[in-house]
Amino acid sequence: MSNAIIVAPEPALLTPQLFTPTPKAAKRVLEFFTAQVNNDHTRKAYLNAARRFSAWCETNGLHALGDVQPFHVAAFVKEMQAEFSPPTVKQHLAALRMLFDWLVTGHIIDTNPAHAVRGPKYVVKKGKTPVLNADEARTLLDSIIAPKKGKTPEEDPPTLQDLRDRALIAVMVYTFARVNAVIGMKVKDYFTQGRRGWVRLHEKGGNEHEVPCHHSLEHILDDYIAAAGIADEPDGPLFRTSGRKTGETHVMWQQDVYRMIQRRAATAGMTTRIGNHTFRATGITAYLKNKGLLEHAQTIANHASPRTTKLYDRRSDEISLDEVEKIAI
Repeated sequence: MSNAIIVAPEPALLTPQLFTPTPKAAKRVLEFFTAQVNNDHTRKAYLNAARRFSAWCETNGLHALGDVQPFHVAAFVKEMQAEFSPPTVKQHLAALRMLFDWLVTGHIIDTNPAHAVRGPKYVVKKGKTPVLNADEARTLLDSIIAPKKGKTPEEDPPTLQDLRDRALIAVMVYTFARVNAVIGMKVKDYFTQGRRGWVRLHEKGGNEHEVPCHHSLEHILDDYIAAAGIADEPDGPLFRTSGRKTGETHVMWQQDVYRMIQRRAATAGMTTRIGNHTFRATGITAYLKNKGLLEHAQTIANHASPRTTKLYDRRSDEISLDEVEKIAI
């Protein structure tokens, strides 16, 4: 078990005039950003929201936490709408609601001034993430291990890095996994159960999610692990850096994967601006096009709601393209 201690910024550096008027309030705010908000990305976003609201209050002559009223929060939200997108505004409002609720339950303030404030309407029916069709995804995977022009596979076999990159992308395609869940895998998270390969993904909030492997994914992972010689390192990272610069390997970061995907897509001649999240949408769309059921796609993707899974369903894109081509001019 790790002995690491979460180090959070001092409350005084966060919001000195508004959220930390007393030592008790300062302690409560520190607890919120450490014990209450577990995800690092969420903590950073909520921290920014609290800072922005505190600065707004300072500018508008509000220096006491107890003086903040619902109409102040509403005015802050209204001003934000002129500068930021609806999702950003809604995230700020959610952060303030949670923080004020935490202060209410800690007997720092009596009521939550953000509770009754309504955020902007924002309805999303389709995600914006660029996706690949099944042929494009297959072309990308094959191109990673393809020999150079004029060479045979025997003359120009794939490198370990080629096999790693193909395996990493394949896991995202065939399991609908988030990039952070994939790069967080250990060697033991690819295992055999009932004569079939499975992968164990570590999702948000410490949630473990197990998915059976497509037969193609089994072969791709087996090739990579055999070439890497890491089968006897169950607790080691499954996807690790090459170590060419430092001589030491470590777990790949999200930025490492993004750069790798850009490089591989360019080599494959793709012009679509794809990213880490592309393959989640690509896998879900390919599955649904092949008469897969939405509820099963939801289970594989580990989504809490089918509405989230629907955002990754991009079958309508092809229908729209077919219809546009009927404009006979």
